[in-house]
Amino acid sequence: MASGKVGLLALLCSLVILGTFIDSTHSASCCMMYASRRWKCQRLMGYTIQTIVHSCDINAVIFHLPGRFVCADPSSKSTQRAMQCLNERKTKRSQIPPRQNLTSGPAPLST
Repeated sequence: MASGKVGLLALLCSLVILGTFIDSTHSASCCMMYASRRWKCQRLMGYTIQTIVHSCDINAVIFHLPGRFVCADPSSKSTQRAMQCLNERKTKRSQIPPRQNLTSGPAPLST
């Protein structure tokens, strides 16, 4: 009888620990505060938008930089300029026609 109580207690403790771990990993993917530094558009690789709808505490723009992510205030003028710069860069890239394959050499002559 004592082993059943110990097993039940171990199961309850495991569930509490697992629940805490899941909550902490989920909140780690949310911005908790804004960075105060401004980033040059050339360094930015992209961005995502965080909203408070999905259990995050603040709305934020998450800029993607090489090797890290930076949280920015979406109402800030500098954040909006950086987003506009990235959007314009993306539009320009999508308008560039794909390069032809130059390594295949000239087309064979038909005889």
